[in-house]
Amino acid sequence: MGCVCTKKRRIFEDPSLLSSQTIFTVKEITALNELFRKLGSTFVDDGFINREEFKLGLFRNSNHHSLLADRMFDMFDSKNDGVIDFGEFVRSLSVFHPDTPQQDKAIFAFKLYDTSRNGYIEKDEVTEMIIELLNESNLVLPDDIIEAIIDKTFEEADTENDGKIDIEEWQAFADRRPSLLRNMTIPYLKDLPATFPSFATIPERFDEITT
Repeated sequence: MGCVCTKKRRIFEDPSLLSSQTIFTVKEITALNELFRKLGSTFVDDGFINREEFKLGLFRNSNHHSLLADRMFDMFDSKNDGVIDFGEFVRSLSVFHPDTPQQDKAIFAFKLYDTSRNGYIEKDEVTEMIIELLNESNLVLPDDIIEAIIDKTFEEADTENDGKIDIEEWQAFADRRPSLLRNMTIPYLKDLPATFPSFATIPERFDEITT
């Protein structure tokens, strides 16, 4: 006889512990708790943010199909259990704080682009992301222009000329091109515990790699 297993409601992690692991103060984490509870109770009040609730907060549409939204959700869901708990939420948002070191932002951005999760950014991954971002913006570019943008990016970033960008190459590229990471910062996070304006302030476009 099989059993049906369900997730138990998780208790929020100690704010003092989360503060020691992130850029946020205990007071700021308390403010984030309010945002988390609001997002996590949109469809099911179970103490988690599921994928549909995440997309609704990010794109105002829970049925929105987006590679970027799915990649962002997967990055926040560090336990890979299909939901985001409060600890994951706070730790991931901490990367977007204005005072977070650029190196941490670069690592997060690298993982975002590494859609195959093989430790490299490859041309097909960048192509897929660019097309997705263009679709999000209702823009159309000829294939040859997209190819030229990608070739230029890899010419500058792929210093080993092996057709892929590893984490060291990416970090060096980001050091030379700080604008790559400008969308990895949410200014409002420095204003907590003032009312958080909208979850939609999380960047919707990570296309600076192509500029």
